[in-house]
Amino acid sequence: MWVSRFNIVPRNTRRAAGPALRACQPCLSNRRFLSEGRFAPTAAAPSPASQEQQTKIRHINIDGKRYETDSWFNIPRNIKDKVPRKLHLQKDHPIYITRQIIESVFHKRIFKYYSNLEPVVTTHQNFDSLGFAKDHPGRAKSDTYYVNSDTLLRTHTSAHQAETFRANLSDGYLISADVYRRDEIDRSHYPIFHQMEGARSWDRTKVPNGDIAAAVWSDLKKLPKHNVKVQDPNPPFHHERNPLQEGHHSAAEAEAIAAHLKRSLELMVVEIFTRAKAAAKKADPNFVDEPLQVRWVEAYFPFTSPSWELEVYYDGDWLECLGCGVVKQELYINADVPNQLGWAFGIGLDRIAMLLFQIPDIRLFWSQDDRFLKQFQGVSDNLDSLRRFRPFSKHPGCYKDIAFWLKSTSAAGGNTKANVHDFHENDIMEVVRSVAGDVVEDVKLVDQFTHPKTGGRSMCYRINYRSLERTLTNDETNNFHKKVGRALEEKLGVELRW
Repeated sequence: MWVSRFNIVPRNTRRAAGPALRACQPCLSNRRFLSEGRFAPTAAAPSPASQEQQTKIRHINIDGKRYETDSWFNIPRNIKDKVPRKLHLQKDHPIYITRQIIESVFHKRIFKYYSNLEPVVTTHQNFDSLGFAKDHPGRAKSDTYYVNSDTLLRTHTSAHQAETFRANLSDGYLISADVYRRDEIDRSHYPIFHQMEGARSWDRTKVPNGDIAAAVWSDLKKLPKHNVKVQDPNPPFHHERNPLQEGHHSAAEAEAIAAHLKRSLELMVVEIFTRAKAAAKKADPNFVDEPLQVRWVEAYFPFTSPSWELEVYYDGDWLECLGCGVVKQELYINADVPNQLGWAFGIGLDRIAMLLFQIPDIRLFWSQDDRFLKQFQGVSDNLDSLRRFRPFSKHPGCYKDIAFWLKSTSAAGGNTKANVHDFHENDIMEVVRSVAGDVVEDVKLVDQFTHPKTGGRSMCYRINYRSLERTLTNDETNNFHKKVGRALEEKLGVELRW
């Protein structure tokens, strides 16, 4: 699984609060800080009714297709309803434009584009075909949205890697898709985001004299050059830190593939950041145009070796942009194309788009407000017209705290033995999102307490309510907050401490 949340975090994203802040007051009057330890949990709450209701759902329609469900089903309505949106296919949307810019670097003569693959995949596609261990944390219901025990909403574009290799329709491919993961709530995380996966392969039986290294070096000479400073102090592979796939690749082959990979991806980031600089100059004539720099850092990914991350120095900071490497030969073998070898990469489109357009909050991508969407009209037809996002509102936030005792049947609640109902923070996030949706800006754990006598565990989360489109009243946020509390009781069986 490629690194999914590349550390591109736009700076200066905190909104200024105006006089309207008085419309919403923080809920502190009845706040019980957990560390005070004055309240002990009562008897464990009964099993949530919602769990029983969930098992009664026997089928679900996702994007017009019907699927059978079972006890593993955990996809809330707010996620299911967004599946048909496919932001990466909406012309003039920032995600679409970002995809378009990256695709422009990889010529259609070699690369086939896949942008409309079905989001519901099997556990074999998403995990087994890529060699994920049976106990890998990514398989947990706390991390992944399951339709049933064998089917899920893909967590990465790599779910389609094996079948694309097996189809063998081109020497290279780019897969762009919406992907789904249960995650925290803040301005840079969303349970639906977008990735692009790319790969380039060579076949031993098709290159002259079967000489892969010579063929790759020949293709490298055909690629454009750039004048960006590159820091790459490490060797093409290292026997301990970044190993060669001995028995499959020669040192000469690995070195050639690594060189082709790095030049290809350097050209991609040069294209992205050159356009980012142009947009910055349009927005601010005093923008300081520092020379672009890139550097390669050794890394680990389960399906490439050797592997690297590419970082770019931009606007005074090093930004981690993507992960890549030489494809593990087992993936080609399992896809019935054992004579092929090559490279692959993965990149998060949302993070790149946030940087490119200077979009401060990932929720904005899902806005249907014309004040957002009209800012990008026409850019898809003329990429040179790309411009930075212009904020259209600065609505104040309203934070409220919610404290609760975990049920004692949970290991996190004090039980020494874990069970299927064990607490996971993503469960909290999912409940909050299902009730308040995109009105919630972030959710943070601010206090926790373990009772010294009973061993019961109590936690307090701060929920920051902030609409992107208008000012919320205190009554509105109180209503949301009460609904969140009831949902936590019903779905997680916690005991609230109002």
